[in-house]
Amino acid sequence: MGMDFAPPKYVQVMRTIQERIESGEYSPGDMLPSETQLVRELGVGRTTVVRALQTLAMQGWIEREHGRGSFVKGRPESAVDRVRPSLTSAEQGESADAVLEAGRVTAPRHVARLLGVAEGTPVIARKRVARQADAISALEQIWIPLEHAIGTDLDKPEPLRRGVRQHLQAVKHLRFDHITERVSARMPTSEEAELLGSSNPVLGVLATVHDPAGNVLMAVSLALPGSLHELEDVFKVS
Repeated sequence: MGMDFAPPKYVQVMRTIQERIESGEYSPGDMLPSETQLVRELGVGRTTVVRALQTLAMQGWIEREHGRGSFVKGRPESAVDRVRPSLTSAEQGESADAVLEAGRVTAPRHVARLLGVAEGTPVIARKRVARQADAISALEQIWIPLEHAIGTDLDKPEPLRRGVRQHLQAVKHLRFDHITERVSARMPTSEEAELLGSSNPVLGVLATVHDPAGNVLMAVSLALPGSLHELEDVFKVS
C-alpha cells in the first residue's frame, strides 16, 4: 500500500477555492459561485461544499451572508490558520429558523463569573442553532451585559443578517480585540441531547470576547456534535 492518501473531499474543495483566490480568479469582494454551482462544477455533494465554505469562513478566506451568498475576503494575514468556533459563531448571519430564544435573563453563576458581574445580574441572552444540511451542527448561546446590548436587536427573535459581531460594531461601535476560548469533550446536557436528538459526546466551547482594553463584551457557549466536528490545527515546527 502506498503512503499517499487523498485528503477529504471538503479539503479538496477548500484548496480549489483557495487557489482561485490566490491566483486572482476570485478577487476580494467577489461573490463566490452558489453552492449548487460548486456542487455541479466540482462533482461533490452539497454537504461537502457547505463544510468547505464553513471552514473557509472560519479561517477568514470568505464571509458568508445568509440569504445572499459567500463573498471573498482574501488570503488571511497569517499563513497558518486555525478554526475558531466562537469567533465563527459571532460572525455568522442567522437563518430564519435559527433563533430559539432571545431576551433578558438573570445571569447564571458561571456566566456572571465570565462576564465579571454579580450572580443574578440581568443580561441579554440569545440561544440559537446552526444547521448543516438537515442536521443541527451547533447549539449556540451568547450572553451580553445590558450596557452593551441596550439599543441593539440582540434581545429580539428576528434573525441577524450579518451576525452579532457586525451588529455590535454597527450599532454600539464596539470592537472585538481578542477571545479567550476553552474547548473540552463532554456529554451533552439533557436539553442539548433533546435538541440534537442524540446523547453522544459533544465538543463544548466556552469563550469570552474582549475589547482592546480587556473588558468582556460577551460570553459564548457552544455545543458541537462530535460526529460532525473535528478541530484541526496546522503549525510550523521550528
